[in-house]
Amino acid sequence: MTVLLMTPPMTQLNTPYPATAYLTGFLRSRGYEAVQRDPAIELFLEMMTAPALDIIRQHVEENFESFEDDELPDVIYTFLSEFDRYRLGVEPAIRFLQGKDPSLALRIISRRFLPEGPAFDTIEQMEAVSGDVLKAAFGNLGVQDKAKYLATLFINDLSAVITQGVDPYFEVSRYGERLAAANPSFDNLYDTLMGEPSFSSEILEQLVEQYLEETQPSVVALTVPFPGNMLGALRIAQTCKAINPDLPIVMGGGFVNTELRALKDTRVFEFLDFICLDDGERPFITLLEFFDRQREIDELVRTYFLSEDENGEPYVHLNDNKELHDIPQADVGTPIYDGLPLGEYLSLCEMLNPMHRIWSDGRWNKLTIAHGCYWRKCSFCDVSLDYIDRYDAAGADLLVDRIEELIEETGQTGFHFVDEAAPPKALFALANRLIERGVVISWWGNIRFEKTFTPERCQLLADSGCIAVSGGLEVASDRLLKLMKKGVSVEQVARVTKAFSDADILVHAYLMYGFPTQTEQETIDALEMVRQMMAQGCFQSAFWHRFAATIHSPIGINPDEYGITLAERPDILFAENDVDFTDPTGTEHEMLGEGLRKALYNYMHGIGFDQPMNFWFERPVARTTMKKDLVSKAVNSVIASS
Repeated sequence: MTVLLMTPPMTQLNTPYPATAYLTGFLRSRGYEAVQRDPAIELFLEMMTAPALDIIRQHVEENFESFEDDELPDVIYTFLSEFDRYRLGVEPAIRFLQGKDPSLALRIISRRFLPEGPAFDTIEQMEAVSGDVLKAAFGNLGVQDKAKYLATLFINDLSAVITQGVDPYFEVSRYGERLAAANPSFDNLYDTLMGEPSFSSEILEQLVEQYLEETQPSVVALTVPFPGNMLGALRIAQTCKAINPDLPIVMGGGFVNTELRALKDTRVFEFLDFICLDDGERPFITLLEFFDRQREIDELVRTYFLSEDENGEPYVHLNDNKELHDIPQADVGTPIYDGLPLGEYLSLCEMLNPMHRIWSDGRWNKLTIAHGCYWRKCSFCDVSLDYIDRYDAAGADLLVDRIEELIEETGQTGFHFVDEAAPPKALFALANRLIERGVVISWWGNIRFEKTFTPERCQLLADSGCIAVSGGLEVASDRLLKLMKKGVSVEQVARVTKAFSDADILVHAYLMYGFPTQTEQETIDALEMVRQMMAQGCFQSAFWHRFAATIHSPIGINPDEYGITLAERPDILFAENDVDFTDPTGTEHEMLGEGLRKALYNYMHGIGFDQPMNFWFERPVARTTMKKDLVSKAVNSVIASS
């Protein structure tokens, strides 16, 4: 039996999404023949060629035939007027971003080789505030990084051309996301799948035909980590069924686990045969045993399939065999990457910020230190679901063994630990083992900013190869942090993040606004805390998320405890996750959000720290009540005591 595993478009372009590598390693450890492909990166690369741009231009000209030049979107106008330069530059730019042609950097930084569309406006906007930002960021010798940044802007412009002029569902990191995310109805997705295929979906179909011919699979398995993968996954399934209606198609992944837990629409099973929930190892291997006639269908674990009621009417059945338990972390095996085009991924530089670029730059091997979250108390988090609730750690020696195996296979020593929140004790044990065994890697991952991360322990992590961490500061308000059961205080986060930064570990903070009962005053005070922390060098990068209530979180389950009222929900036949709610506090979060993002963008580029809070917002806002030296005192107290 041959299993073909695929990640549908679109995910990130710099490194494979890890799910298929995890499952490939697990299945091979159990004696199955597993192969994997990444149609996401291959689709993108097929679209970034000179012949593909010829076809894209034809579509654009047809779609904008009736427009005058001054009516065209900026990115479309630039593409058409500079087409010859786009066509000439696209393949060299891709090769450069793949690390295959570093000498091209000098031509790119001349800013005369690649055409510059609207994506390049950000440079002019920053230079209007702070002078030559490229020289400030890269100096005179940062040729490769400067060229990578400019080439990334060029690729962003081309992607915008495809989205605005050819295929509205196409985006670099998602694909038809709005059709799937928290959509109670399958109608829009179904109608899109039944309609004429788009430019990108035609290329995707050709790739799938090629994969099936190459691998001759007995089963096809699709992982759908995000809503933006669902349309691509169903396109792949649709193509597979057109070629071989009897080929079993199985789906799983993060989007399925969070949003399809109340699935009822039988039309989904026109494309798929089975859908597995939560960790895939046990449900999938049980399903393979069913295909091998070693198990009955009623023994399947957390698996949807189409059944019939007593009247012969089809309905969606979820089978869960409680007698079979999940595979422990110690037994899931080491991820395997063969079958994925590791030399074809693009290293991008999307922002002039050293921490923020880590997500899109470099090829990272992915590993999990512990399944689930050791804290699992945060009121905004999906603590009721398996991926958070079931905590299971692998030992340090086993992790280092897996690290060495991955280095041997891939030749890469960069690691991204993809834990929900890496447990501190396990991190310290891993750091000691890496040092003791002389294993040289660079690694980063997500943590909670706990007080156990002392300056000495942060230095230990740095000595073991830690280059960056990310974690939640969230609302930067002690009242709200307590309400959300985060288990940290603002001053504690300041001290911990400063300890990491002082150990030369880059720090990214997740921020949140619009939390239940959050006032305008608290939001402005949170921005002031962020300003102070970034000015003091506590963290280098951050991102504001608008709070969303989800049905699997304590807030979604018990909204009364948080002072909000959930909106009436429609009958759920397809996806469900975010839930609208009414907050009687009445804060104007939409307006505040724009200002928060604008301020943070400037802070991440090292500018704007002296601007008053009102500068960032469309209307006057409350004055901050935070003391201007709150963070500096918190940080200096640690320095003095150490």
